[in-house]
Amino acid sequence: MRSPLLALALVLTVADASAQLRLPLVLSDGAVLQRDHSIPVWGWATPGAEVAVRLGAGTAEARAGADGHWRTTLPAMPAGGPHTLVVTSGGDRVEAADLLVGDVWVLSGQSNMEWVLRDADDAVATIATADDDRIRHFKVPRSFATEPQNDLTGGAWAVGSPETVGEFSAVGVFFARAVRQHHDVAIGLLHTSWGGSRIEPWMSADMLGLSRADVEAMQAEEQARQDALADRLRARIGDLPTEDAGMDGDVPLWADPDLDDRSWDQIHVPSLWEDTGYPGLDGVAWVRTAFALSADQAAQGVTLGLGTIDDDDVTWVNGVEVGRMVNGWNRPRRYAVPAEALRAGANTLAVRVTDNGWGGGIAGAEDLVYLETADGQRRSLVGDWRFRVAVVRLDADTHKNQEPTVLWNQMVYPLTAQPVAGVLWYQGESNGGSMEDAAAYGDQFRTLIEGWRAAWSDDDLPFLWAQLAAFHPPPTGPEDTGVWPTVREGQSSALALDRTAEAVLLDVGEADDIHPRDKRSVGERLALAARAMVYGEDGLVTSGPRYRDHAIEGDRVAVSFDHVGGGLGTRDGLPLGGFALAGSDGRWHDADARIEGDRVVASTPAVRTPVAVRYAWANNPVAATLVNAEGLPAAPFRTRE
Repeated sequence: MRSPLLALALVLTVADASAQLRLPLVLSDGAVLQRDHSIPVWGWATPGAEVAVRLGAGTAEARAGADGHWRTTLPAMPAGGPHTLVVTSGGDRVEAADLLVGDVWVLSGQSNMEWVLRDADDAVATIATADDDRIRHFKVPRSFATEPQNDLTGGAWAVGSPETVGEFSAVGVFFARAVRQHHDVAIGLLHTSWGGSRIEPWMSADMLGLSRADVEAMQAEEQARQDALADRLRARIGDLPTEDAGMDGDVPLWADPDLDDRSWDQIHVPSLWEDTGYPGLDGVAWVRTAFALSADQAAQGVTLGLGTIDDDDVTWVNGVEVGRMVNGWNRPRRYAVPAEALRAGANTLAVRVTDNGWGGGIAGAEDLVYLETADGQRRSLVGDWRFRVAVVRLDADTHKNQEPTVLWNQMVYPLTAQPVAGVLWYQGESNGGSMEDAAAYGDQFRTLIEGWRAAWSDDDLPFLWAQLAAFHPPPTGPEDTGVWPTVREGQSSALALDRTAEAVLLDVGEADDIHPRDKRSVGERLALAARAMVYGEDGLVTSGPRYRDHAIEGDRVAVSFDHVGGGLGTRDGLPLGGFALAGSDGRWHDADARIEGDRVVASTPAVRTPVAVRYAWANNPVAATLVNAEGLPAAPFRTRE
């Protein structure tokens, strides 16, 4: 089954040959163009047609090829604007207005980069003061293709304002604000990310060393997976519906309190559909339950807590709509139900859930699923609810963020036609599921950086990334390391490449949430690195302490660090921890540690003759408190015998 997104990509490619005059989506109203570089302008026109281009005082000409594609170059421009790009061909004319010349930063990775500002810490205050129209954001839509594409499937530039910035990448916003506090240059955030994505989809076949036959074999395997999912769902629910029988236009038939739903399946709430026998199900499903109220309770109204519905919902009580939310997969639902929607005795609650990818359903913690009466008393609504699938869309599209090459082909390759200031990267969580994946990450990451630089024809392209934040329960001992330290090690290994930098985030993670809400620290630490590397600021301390070398001094190990800044210390004055030592038996033991000048000296009675030392070597190393005087956390490290 061909996915609609792939079909769209194919349509765009085929349409190029007969296209009338048009520009690529990234050269549209509100765009930011890279300063101090020749400015490429390209697009599509009638094959063989002459094309004239004008931007400010710069002009250029081109001729469309047999496939309708044309490209030309305008002279470099300094930061400034606004400008209007005018392109003509015969009697056709297209314009892109309100263009700024500044710095274009590519943002990529998975959900922590995709995380929007409205869901981050400090969102309300940051959005209220977002009056800087020189911060602009282009969100590349989630899309994929089996071959590199010439244009995106959608997207538009949004100018920063309190009305728009809440939907910008939170990391990107805090990065741009931090840069603009020191440099009066427009920042364009060219944002191409997809939650849950592995690194391989962001790499080309060449980067991965894949032949054409390898790629075709992977595509066949993916098609077989989709077919198997469809067969499993048919075995569970019969024919796969494509139209929602629960809606008659705008009328919610399945919200009717008199509907007989006894033939419906049951599903435990809260839970994800995929975990309860509906693997790969995306689309629409309805869930229903009933609750009883006294006359007094009904007369005063109630509040419903419906967990974190993944992704969208519309909710009715007794056929009366009481709430709805779009794109709220991680946001708890709490809906006030007015007295006029209620009745004494039995009341019917119906929720129409739309899942746009990955997990779907009424999910979250059990204590978020409740009925609250006006006197503040809560009653749990956890249990088995009635369940019926209304529309099936298999996860063929959403699973693409696991498939090698396909995001590169559609979400990155079209962007390489223009120069950029650099790349911000926040990814790695999805490659941290096994030690095998984690151990491979370093080589993959370095290859990706070099491959992206080659694609942009810029061997010095700045590449800055966020190291994985702390996550998972704290370790139970020094041997309880988990997998993520190995991913972090792989990330740090890319610092061997020139013009790279890493923001360490061990102090901003959350044990029970893979999405830390503190995106300010992420963006501002990346901006520190950019201010020094790209914007030429001298004297900045851009990193926390990093291992330089160590010396074994009898029964103790003395570790020396680079990037100590104004000196070593601990976060918030907490005790120094996170160090462990091992002897020749390879067994690790927590060590006492103290700061001596620019060194940390670690020892433990359990290891009389240490041979190796490590620091912060756990998924969530809560005891690791080493920082420099500037408050930047030390990077994790390990040595070997």
